Amino acid sequence: MIFWYVLLSVYILSVNFCSFLIVKRQFEEWESGDPTARKTDGKLILAALLGGAGTIYATMFALKYRLSNLLLMIFLPVLTVLNIYCFFLGFRGIYMFF
Repeated sequence: MIFWYVLLSVYILSVNFCSFLIVKRQFEEWESGDPTARKTDGKLILAALLGGAGTIYATMFALKYRLSNLLLMIFLPVLTVLNIYCFFLGFRGIYMFF
């Protein structure tokens, strides 16, 4: 049982770290003025669905980056609550079938 808790904790930390790096890299590309830099939401939404919505939302506010994007400003807080609920269920043992 402890193995699953450690595995879930490592998963949460790694997804949130990768989410932070995605937003930071997009911010640095935008800040450098690179004309080939694309502002795609696909990677951000995928990382948010995997569990990094709170980190993406907090990083966007910390860097003051893309705060005018209405999709992300509405979708990320809702998904953050859903992620926290799923993590709560995971740590409570609902997903353990043994």
